[in-house]
Amino acid sequence: MTQHANSSFCIPAIRSFIPERLKPWIVIAFVLVIQFSGGIYLSSVSEMVGTTALMQEDILMAGYASLIGMALNFVVMFRLKCAVPPKTTFFICGIVIIAANLVCMYTRSVPLLVTVCFVAGFFRMWATFECNSTIQLWLTPVRDMSVFFSYVYLVVNGVIQLSGVMNVYLFTWAEWQYMQWAIIVLILLLLLAVSLVYRNYSTMPKIPLLGIDWLGMLMWGGSALCLLFIFVYGEHYDWFESEHIWRAAIAGSVLLALTIWRSTFIRHPFIFVSTFRYPIIGLSVSILLIADILLAPGHIFEHILMENILRYDAINLVSLNWIALLGVVAGACFTWQTFAVRKWTYQTMLFIAFSCYTLYLAYFYFLIDYNLPKEMLMFPIFLRSAGYVVMAISLLTSLTRLPFPFHFFQGITIQNMFSAALGAAIGNAIVGHVLNVVMKKTVCCLKPTLTI
Repeated sequence: MTQHANSSFCIPAIRSFIPERLKPWIVIAFVLVIQFSGGIYLSSVSEMVGTTALMQEDILMAGYASLIGMALNFVVMFRLKCAVPPKTTFFICGIVIIAANLVCMYTRSVPLLVTVCFVAGFFRMWATFECNSTIQLWLTPVRDMSVFFSYVYLVVNGVIQLSGVMNVYLFTWAEWQYMQWAIIVLILLLLLAVSLVYRNYSTMPKIPLLGIDWLGMLMWGGSALCLLFIFVYGEHYDWFESEHIWRAAIAGSVLLALTIWRSTFIRHPFIFVSTFRYPIIGLSVSILLIADILLAPGHIFEHILMENILRYDAINLVSLNWIALLGVVAGACFTWQTFAVRKWTYQTMLFIAFSCYTLYLAYFYFLIDYNLPKEMLMFPIFLRSAGYVVMAISLLTSLTRLPFPFHFFQGITIQNMFSAALGAAIGNAIVGHVLNVVMKKTVCCLKPTLTI
């Protein structure tokens, strides 16, 4: 996906003794390490639940909070890049990520865990953008965002699969905390490399961090966390039969109303109210929610099948991540060739993505059998991963129709808040609740028969 014809491309922030052709690959190595980092690793949920006093919902809440923190960074990412030199950025973000991993290993306080993961997600995205923006012109000299987003989703979704493999092998061999220690070591090596190859230099004009609506960012983040709390803990607390869910709903509604009202009269709100008036925002979020609801049954039944029926252990389960990784690579390369190079339409790409979802769901609903070999699960998992990448790249590219820069980056924040965190939580909560209701009704219908 790279275009090496751009011979004039250079990275002046990296010292001159490094060959120019090697510099972009060093940056890609950095972004891979940063993407591996995080306070909580969702692939080790079962291990953390078994060795701590935390519930599965607590760990999911912290993991999704990290993704919300990442999404909020998009609005201010260019301001941060103009205010802080690259070398300083890496050291700030690296230190915060290391501290977050240390806290997440030892804390049992859920509010602290969620807060630390939220902050770590913000700084993780800051470092990621520093890397990706540096090599954007190397990837696409004409700034074709469909090419750039193909690379972004290849890296991000690919690392998600590899992170799961690495995490499972580490806690199978030792303990789940070893993943945190491994990431800390990698970040320390990254900081050592940065100190050796980077110099205190920035190509961006120096702009101080003035006029940024930091309070607005926290208010939007708080509203998203309240909504996340409802859907993550809803089934555990029996939804609105619990005062906890009512409190989260009231707090989230009041905070969201205050945030929107405040955005109507301050000069530079974190997200302009006018951004929501662009039809592409509502359309892309709706498509994401539909996709997450469609994929949620597959995710839930997939885990029930593999863990409870087929009795796969963690190693066998995570081995399917390699198939998911292959689907990510195929989806990104396919989208690059068809959507970015051949300029296929958005409608065609979304049709292909939802066709993959349909085949995935049809396979799991109609072709699953107790004696099914693991190899037969590879094709639907491949389709699921490839289809999601095709859809995500297409929807993210569609936001380039928004006015640059304010509405564009605010639109990315809104879309990513749903695609990364809220969409999955909402889809899993809705389908999980329906499944529980159906199971309870089925048990009630069977009771008279069992009594007889």
